[in-house]
Amino acid sequence: MARGRVRWTIALILFIGVLINYFDRTNMSVATSPIMHEFHLTKGQMGIVMSAFAWSYALMQIPVGALLDKIGVKWLMRVGTLIWAAATFMTAAVSGLGLIILARILLGAAEAPAFPGASKATGYWFPVRERGIATSAFDAAAKFSNVIGAPIVAWAVTQWGWRGGFWLTGILTLIYSLIYWIWYRDPAEHPRLSEEEKRYIEEGGAQPEGEAPGGWWRNLAYLLGQRKVWGLTIGFAAYGYTFYLLLNWLPGYLEDQMHMGVLKTGAYVAIPWLVATVTDFVIGGWLVDTLVRRGFNQSKVRKTLIVIGMVMGLFVAGAAFTNNPNVAIVFISIALGGLAFAAPIGWSIPALIAPKGTVGTVGSIMNFFNNLMGIAAPIITGYIAGGTGSFAAGFIVAAVVLLIGILSYVVLLGRIEPIPSLATEEVDRA
Repeated sequence: MARGRVRWTIALILFIGVLINYFDRTNMSVATSPIMHEFHLTKGQMGIVMSAFAWSYALMQIPVGALLDKIGVKWLMRVGTLIWAAATFMTAAVSGLGLIILARILLGAAEAPAFPGASKATGYWFPVRERGIATSAFDAAAKFSNVIGAPIVAWAVTQWGWRGGFWLTGILTLIYSLIYWIWYRDPAEHPRLSEEEKRYIEEGGAQPEGEAPGGWWRNLAYLLGQRKVWGLTIGFAAYGYTFYLLLNWLPGYLEDQMHMGVLKTGAYVAIPWLVATVTDFVIGGWLVDTLVRRGFNQSKVRKTLIVIGMVMGLFVAGAAFTNNPNVAIVFISIALGGLAFAAPIGWSIPALIAPKGTVGTVGSIMNFFNNLMGIAAPIITGYIAGGTGSFAAGFIVAAVVLLIGILSYVVLLGRIEPIPSLATEEVDRA
């Protein structure tokens, strides 16, 4: 029986961080209508504004992976949280659209370490048998933030204007940066981690701390040549397309196509994200860990559930064929519910397949392509909706992208097990 619960306080810190991280993304989607009105934007132009965050977020993923593997999680996240608080305040304070886009680019760069950093931290802090719930702890926060974030920001927008939503989330970010600075440490330096709990973590298969031998560039080139890495990356990018479509455009879809007000939209938006939060924890976390503890093959468990979740995501196409908001929310809830429990499984895989010292790099490769979808999905959907007067074709495009992702997981990923290290491969060839 394990002693100590320090690792679960780390999971809580990661959960709160991603929760606040997504507040700072939700605020833009909730403020879509007033921003479009103030700056006289088309849907296509608003899609570009919403995607600005992902430009730098995606571009920074590979460098962030190198920094995570080089200097570790603690310092990169400490600095990142302070910068993303400043970027959120900047969005609220500036008056020109160009400066708003610049602030969103800065926010994307600052938030870039959040997910690969959380993935690397759970690899350090949790044994394999607890990796599912630990990963879902931070991944579910991305969904739960929309349950409470959308109504809270919608209320702030109605009370203080769209800038008020950004002032509110900026203050919350600043508070979190102080919490993280005080509490987070890696296992080797955490003052409250007992030897018993540390031994339990290490013997359970946690990733060892430290850099990979061979240098970052050589390891990056080696990992980019691995089929497992590409199977994971393409599959997760397909998930990301639908996720970012709904994250950015669901409020606008309900307001424009379903003719809802801001507050009613905030309430409706919360429904599918609440479903997603529950499935993320219960299926992507608890069920995965329970099945693995009971002796089921961990690779088959994760691959089966991740594919089922992606197949459920295809229900997003159902929203293309209805004008009833209640029916649309049912389809979207099924889709998000499935994608939600596929996501933490995807985020657990870098720490399960990466050679020692390369979890940050594998996670960042995966998240780089995922966030290229964060650029593409808002723009493509915005221009489709603007050109056709409907979001229907945008939802169908998302379903097609998901089909590609399902094939990638099934055909390319293979067994979920560690990739031989670069050093091992070189010895074997010698």
